[in-house]
Amino acid sequence: MITQGLHHVTAIASDARWNHDFYTQALGQRLVKKTVNFDDPGSYHTYFGDESGLPGTIITFFPWPGASRGRSGAGNVVATAYNVPAGSIGFWTTRLVDKGVRILNDEPRFGARVLSFEDPDGMVIELIEHASVVAPYAAKDIPSERAIRGFHSVTLLERSLDATAEVLMEKLGYVAKGSEGNRHRFVAPGEAHGQIVDVLIDAKAGRGMPGAGTVHHVAYRAKDDPEQQAAQADLQNSGLHVSPIMDRNYFHSIYFREPGGVLFEIATDAPGMAIDEPLDSLGEALKLPAQYEKHRKDIEAALPPLVGAK
Repeated sequence: MITQGLHHVTAIASDARWNHDFYTQALGQRLVKKTVNFDDPGSYHTYFGDESGLPGTIITFFPWPGASRGRSGAGNVVATAYNVPAGSIGFWTTRLVDKGVRILNDEPRFGARVLSFEDPDGMVIELIEHASVVAPYAAKDIPSERAIRGFHSVTLLERSLDATAEVLMEKLGYVAKGSEGNRHRFVAPGEAHGQIVDVLIDAKAGRGMPGAGTVHHVAYRAKDDPEQQAAQADLQNSGLHVSPIMDRNYFHSIYFREPGGVLFEIATDAPGMAIDEPLDSLGEALKLPAQYEKHRKDIEAALPPLVGAK
């Protein structure tokens, strides 16, 4: 399999409204899907991305009310990064500081300016000045020439490199593109967005603990079902435990853990976010998996509104 890069990132939040406000208002992303967790219909599964919810732009959340704070560590995604145009870091620094966001650093990386900060649950988000093929989608108070343009990369924290690098290169088609200190870069071929995976190595890093503010899994793009099926067979033949194919309504998914412990998903580009609602009203209505439709009234009553006074 030669992936085009990242499909989506899924993380855990502690409060659906705080999470919604941060990603739509502070970062200017669109709520492109409002549904529920397939395994827990009493909680949301929300998707934030560009205007049409393109693969490679979407961060999704399981907002579990009152979830305790997790801890990033070895075997985790420790940062999720978006593309912003060159010259945008000053704008974003001022904007985020004005909104009370905790800034971590703005150190350059591989020749690009990087702004690192925390979301309301302490999850590390980064903005990196880098060209992107994704058109901007932004809130009214974010100029289009400064707006986020899809994913740039994810950063994995591992105790050793070789086994994780082998999966990235031999199973997903990434190419090693050098290193800076203990950071090793891998890039998917082609001209898509979200092509980069960085791997930080710390042999003494403690293991992560799941909870609010941590990434649950990172998904990579398969262009269609046959490519995903071939990847599944290859992973099985390599001795990696891989899940059956699961229908997630907006894409089909398989899951496996890479040797360092990060949960990987391979997700198909199709059918996409517009399969059950028009593009101009994405994210407005609560969409339920078919098996939960008969319980809609009870589910809607139990879920908090995403906007309005708490």
